[in-house]
Amino acid sequence: MISDSYYQIRKTLNSVLQSSLESEGVTVTAEIMPPRGGDASKAIATAQTLAGRVHAINVTDGSRAIMKMSSLALCKLLLEAELEPILQIACRDKNRIGIQAELLGAHALGIKNVLCLTGDPVQAGDQPNARPVHDYESIKLLQEVSNLNKGKDPVSGSLADGKINLFPGAAADPNCPNFKSLQKRLERKKNAGARFLQTQMVMDPSTLESFCKEIAEPLELPVLAGVFLLKSEKNANFINKFVPGACIPKSILSRLENANNPLQEGINIAAEQVKSYTGICKGVHLMAIKAESLIPTILDQANINL
Repeated sequence: MISDSYYQIRKTLNSVLQSSLESEGVTVTAEIMPPRGGDASKAIATAQTLAGRVHAINVTDGSRAIMKMSSLALCKLLLEAELEPILQIACRDKNRIGIQAELLGAHALGIKNVLCLTGDPVQAGDQPNARPVHDYESIKLLQEVSNLNKGKDPVSGSLADGKINLFPGAAADPNCPNFKSLQKRLERKKNAGARFLQTQMVMDPSTLESFCKEIAEPLELPVLAGVFLLKSEKNANFINKFVPGACIPKSILSRLENANNPLQEGINIAAEQVKSYTGICKGVHLMAIKAESLIPTILDQANINL
């Protein structure tokens, strides 16, 4: 059971993630998915294997438009386990009233970090006839977080209990073929209040380097580069086909295809990327769906210790 003093500390201090991003060292985050059910014990156990190895744990919100437990609920449970969460909010499923309520609730629960997303299209999921909302998209969501952080009521005047304290981030895709369009959109996200960028999976260091030097650094936005653990060539081909923005090159597909142990080769590839990317940007965001227990192995192989 967490003491009342723990929540008091969380109300007055910056998040661990924010402090790390504003420091000189490497920042590491990881992603977990909530369960497709009402029992979060396995997700919590998975998250606990990352304690001391990552600065914060990003909890997805209806990723790929598939039903899962709410990100807010799992973030609260991570707090109770003394792990720092990053709340994802996707605009697809909630109108502005629901989003505003969730932001206020996150602050009340002691959640400090929020990743603002538009959300994958419902056609990508297993309930394609669901009705998307999209009252907001990621930029309007960032503006809402910024306004609430200033204590502004969304209708008029000020919030009754004063300003809230959320550290907002935004998503970015360095693989976007239209760099000018990407630059303009990220400028809008920065102006709306984004304080850091978390990228889609990146497979090419030169692509990441160009993205950082030409876009992120001029905007003074720290970048967490997405690193995805590939388990096999079949897994990689599936991701290329179904995951928006994925672009796994033939060179990596060939490594996985020709490996005696494809999973170990996937670990090798991820560790190489972590080592390379931490020399280019502020840190990495690790994604290892259903294999999160291997994230410490990747970090060990890349010689990354917090």
